[in-house]
Formats: sequence, C-alpha cells, structure tokens
Amino acid sequence: MKDNKMQDYIRKMLKNIPAEWLNLTTHRLDIYDEERAKAQFLEEFDQLFKNNHSDSSALAQLPTAYDYIRLGHPLSSVLEWAIGKSHDLSPDSVISFSSKTMPVLAVLRKNLLDQTNTRILYTEDLPDFFDAEILQRVYGYQFELKKVETLSAISKFNGSTLYISQKEDFWNAELLPDIDFYVNMHAPSQQTESSFGSVIIVNGKQKEDYIAEIQHVRRRETIAMTPADCHAALQMLSDPSSVDASKRNIEKHQEEVSDIIKKITGTGSQPLLASSGLSIQYAIMMGLIDDALENHHGKKIKFIVPPNCYGGTNDQARRVAACVDQVEIVDLPVDGDNDMVRSIDAILDEIATEDAVPYIIAEIPTNPRVQVPDLPALKKVLNKERRTANGKTAIDPVFILDQTFCPNVHFLGEGEILSTMRALSYVSGSKFPSGGLCTAGYCVANEKTKGMMEKIELHLRLCDNEATDHQVEILAKQMPSMNQRIEEAYQNTRQFVNFIHAALPAAKINFVSEELAEQGFTPSVFSLDLPTKGQTEEEREAYKRKLNIELIQLMITKIPDGSKFCVSYGQLEGSYWTIPATSTQGTTKEGDKDYIVRVSFSPDIDVDLHKEVFSDFVENV
Repeated sequence: MKDNKMQDYIRKMLKNIPAEWLNLTTHRLDIYDEERAKAQFLEEFDQLFKNNHSDSSALAQLPTAYDYIRLGHPLSSVLEWAIGKSHDLSPDSVISFSSKTMPVLAVLRKNLLDQTNTRILYTEDLPDFFDAEILQRVYGYQFELKKVETLSAISKFNGSTLYISQKEDFWNAELLPDIDFYVNMHAPSQQTESSFGSVIIVNGKQKEDYIAEIQHVRRRETIAMTPADCHAALQMLSDPSSVDASKRNIEKHQEEVSDIIKKITGTGSQPLLASSGLSIQYAIMMGLIDDALENHHGKKIKFIVPPNCYGGTNDQARRVAACVDQVEIVDLPVDGDNDMVRSIDAILDEIATEDAVPYIIAEIPTNPRVQVPDLPALKKVLNKERRTANGKTAIDPVFILDQTFCPNVHFLGEGEILSTMRALSYVSGSKFPSGGLCTAGYCVANEKTKGMMEKIELHLRLCDNEATDHQVEILAKQMPSMNQRIEEAYQNTRQFVNFIHAALPAAKINFVSEELAEQGFTPSVFSLDLPTKGQTEEEREAYKRKLNIELIQLMITKIPDGSKFCVSYGQLEGSYWTIPATSTQGTTKEGDKDYIVRVSFSPDIDVDLHKEVFSDFVENV
C-alpha cells in the first residue's frame, strides 16, 4: 500500500464513520438498490474520496452496500476498494471473507460445476485445518495441490491457478499473469492477536465471471470479513500504530457462552459457535453428509427442506445437492393448508422404501407463517420404525431444527419433545442471542446425536467458519439477558396483534395462540395478510401487494426512529417490517413465495405510537 493520499483519507474516514457501520447487521430496504448494491455505495464513496470529504454527515448519507452483512457491508466495501485501488483493479475483483478456507472453496465449486481443472499453489505451509482429502472425498472438489519455492517460474496450466499465501499485510500481492486467483490469508501478529480472515483477488478480466459466484458462496455458506475486523484491517493498512492491541479473554468468553447456551437449551453437550446461522447450517449439512458416506456407503442422502422457508436455508441446501452426487433435496410442504407432521410422515415412508438416508431441516415456528406443528404427533412420526422395500429396518432420520424464532424453548434436553430421536438445533445469532449486534450462530445436540457433533465441528473448522473472537465477546455480553428480552418483546407483539384484530378484523394474522404461548412459544414476529379487493385473483393480489408497501411506508415515515423497512428480528429496540417474497425468500421459487407483511417487535418499543399510526392506515383502507 503506497498510495499516501488514500491512506490519509482512510485515516480521516475511520475517525468519522457512522456507528451503524460497526454495529448493525441489517439494512434499510427503502434506501437500497439491490441491483447496484456495492457499486452504488462505492461510486459515491469514491466521489467523497476525490473531493476529500470524510465528515460523518457525508458518510452517513451513502446508500446501503449489499443486502446482508454476510454478503458485504460499508467497511468490507471500503477495504476491497482500497486493495483494488492499490493494484489498479476494480473493487469488484477483491472479495473479503471472515473465513480463510471459503474463498478457495468458492473457486473449487464453480470449477466443479463447469468441469474446469484447478491448480492450487502455495509457498508457505497451509493452515492446519485445510484438509485436501476431505475436500475431495466429501465435497467432491477436484484439484492439484502443489508447494512451490517461487512463483516466478510457474508453468502454464490448462484451467484455473489459485495461489494461497499467509501474511500479516494480506492486502498486498504481486500480480502475475499465470495466477488467476490470489487468496491472501491474514496471518495474525502479536499486535492483532486473532486472524481477520482473507481476501481473494480475481486477477484478469477473463475470470470476471467468477466474481458473482464467489460472492454467492460468501452470501450462503459463510460471511464477509466482519465490520470489526475490516475496521482493524483498515487501521493497519492506513496507520499500523493506531491498531488497538488490547487482548480479549476469548477462552473465558467461550466458556461463558457455552454455559449459557446449555442452560437456555437444556442440553449437556458442548455447543458449536459459528460465524453465522448459515455457517453453522453448512457445517451441519457437510458433517452429516460425511457421516452418511462413512456409515451408509453407497446410499442416497435426502435432505428434506420446506420450499418456502428462509431463502438462505433453501438455497444453500440446493447448492450443496448440486455439488455432491449422492445428495438430493425433497420438498417438505409445511405452511398454509399443509401439515408438517403429515408431510414428514409421508416423505419418510417413501425414503424408507428407497433405503436412503433422511435428514430433515425445519423451522419451528415456521417462517413467515409462524406455525407450530402438533409436537406429540411430530415426536411419534420421528420415532416411528420404518421398513425398506426389502423388509429391513430403515435408517432413522435426523431432525435438524432451526429454532431462531424461539431459541428459549427446550426441545432437546432430557425428557423434552425431541429427546427420544436423533435431533439437532441451531439458531441465528444475529437475532435474539446478540440483539442484532453480530451474526454468530450456534448449534446444540441431544444425547442421541452427540457423536455427530464431532463431524460437524470438523467441517466447521475445515471451512474456517467458527465465530470470531469479537463475536463471542458480544454473545457473552448479550446472551444473559436473552430470555428476558424474548418475554418483553413477545408481550409487546401480543399487545399489537390484539389491537390489529380489533382495528382491522378482516386482516388475517399469523401468530402463535395464547395456548402455545403458555407452552413457551413466545415469538415476537407475526405475518399479516391484509384485506384486499378486486374482480379477479390478479387484481386482488396486486391490490394487496400495493397495500403492503403503503403500510410499511407509513410506519417508517411516521416513526422514523423506531420503525424500519428491514429484514430483522430479535433486535434490542424498534420494529422491523418486510415482505418475505422480496427479501428473505429472494431465491425461493416464485410459486412458494409469501407476498405478505412480516413484522417483528423488540422489547424496547413505543407500542402506543405504533397503534396510532396503524389506526391512520386503517382509516384509508
């Protein structure tokens, strides 16, 4: 990094960055242009740089960069801009990761699907967790791995050449024409203590078609370099003397978080902490695939997934199936007129006759319809002994529960509803665990799946998708108050839902019953089907979609400090409004999308003001 003007600007900018750049995990959809995302942010940021404007007000007015913090955010965009600028590359060609492994896997994934050869070169030792044998055997990736003394004498290669380096100044690279991808892994020093992750540099216009695919891996199977680590990296890049060298008591924080997760979930096994909910889900999927390949050799592996569940879950599962020959996805209808228990029963019967390995991924309550199945019936179906077509005992399922909406419910502990069959549960930490301050997620197992956690942990480490030190520190601070926040947020939500029932009885509200709440299901999210009108189904649907936007715009306009058009849940304050079909269900098949309003309330919110604004909306319906 030799650009003194840029370094000087970054130093000034870091003193003035909006607090949201460091502290938020979500964005406002009303100021976000998805098609332009990073480009729009950096175009305006680059103009500030050229004009030497770095005051807080100018930075705060920049449009949102990317859509989720997993995919990217303002500070990751600035870091990528700075690295790109120093190498005369477009910032699109530089992609930061919290993980050291995942940028390598992103290239391998595209080359697997495109049937392109891959050569991986390195000069120093590779990270201990990089296991070529597992990547080839379980993930299906094929590549040539070669240690070289120097890059100056490398030969031509028919395919992609990827070079891995580990160094403290990971933003620097000597770009050579015969190397297509540079994965620069940050090697922590005594000053920085822990690793920031890595950046991948896409070298040359002929490889630009990899950029979107690499970004999609970052969006679905891992996360971008975190805001805190990007901030530290930019400090190092612009002024190494300004880096905070204070030590984090990471072992103490990990122990605190593990203890409280065990207490909250009622489980005894050691929890696993990942960089995001999708990071832990990816480790679960790959760990279970590894287990099936080892213990059920030659059998098909079936992941049973609701087609309308959260888009990240759905998309990731199908992406895994696209890469691993033995894996198939089976749709699990759960919402609306479909019953989760009956669907699971019928699908497991069918899979049993095929003598395949069944893994079920499901949300309880479901998203966005907030439905809870008949749990005793679910227990019976999951415990049911089934037979193959040859009359042998079929492989029993593993139930993988996403309980992000109700992380306080005891599903897996001794004597609980999911204790008698093989079951795991996981939670997105960007919701109630951290109150929206970080993305870290966690996974726990019941006694019957404790042995599988070793495989899941192996793949979590292989992908370098474990929670960062800073994320663990945030969880240690936030999780002790989680159950209290859940209860307070539920009470606010129940009060508002009851108000809507009275103020707009024609609306259909999807929320838990009082009876379910007494059983411990106390989410603070509900979905709203607004009343509509029109002569045809198309007219009625169009009118409802128009009303959805009108309601959200009214709420965020009348309550600008306490209401956001945003994909969020479990935050510390405010209310959050979104339309799943255009946000969380972005990659879901069109016929399975929900064009309804999804609303979440926090423990700290002015419910009366929200009632007033909703009353104004009702008057105009």
